[in-house]
Amino acid sequence: MQRPPNVTPAPPPFELDGVRAIVDAHRALDGPLLPILHAVQARFGHIPEAAVPVIAEMLNLGRAEVHGVVSFYHDFRRERTGRRVVRLCRAEACQSVGGAEVAARTLQRLGIGWHETTPDGAVTVEPVYCLGLCACGPAAMVDGKVVGRVDAARIEAILSEAGA
Repeated sequence: MQRPPNVTPAPPPFELDGVRAIVDAHRALDGPLLPILHAVQARFGHIPEAAVPVIAEMLNLGRAEVHGVVSFYHDFRRERTGRRVVRLCRAEACQSVGGAEVAARTLQRLGIGWHETTPDGAVTVEPVYCLGLCACGPAAMVDGKVVGRVDAARIEAILSEAGA
């Protein structure tokens, strides 16, 4: 059976050996922490709490330092996302043309808050501050693809297509 288009396949289950292999593959780089964290997230869909002490030990860093980097950068996730990720622009240009209403409608329709995933694992909604599509706001990003002029009908279509 083929998976539907634009649906991200589930990442493999987390295992510490996978984290160790990623660290080994990147540790020779200058400043390897960010590339390692990106690789861990790419492989597992998020950065599991259990990965932090392994990364810290292998790089001779403190756990707090690794945790601080993970929590500082908004692109790093501590939890798995839904099969589809919808990011809604929260910048002023999009807010001035209806972005707040689109966001409120989206969160209400899904019954979740920012950074949360629907109970069925279909959709995660995240705020983003400027997608660079200010002239075509409100803007959204769906699985990495930017969408402009998002109104009530368009967000409904996006959510329906995402399986919400």
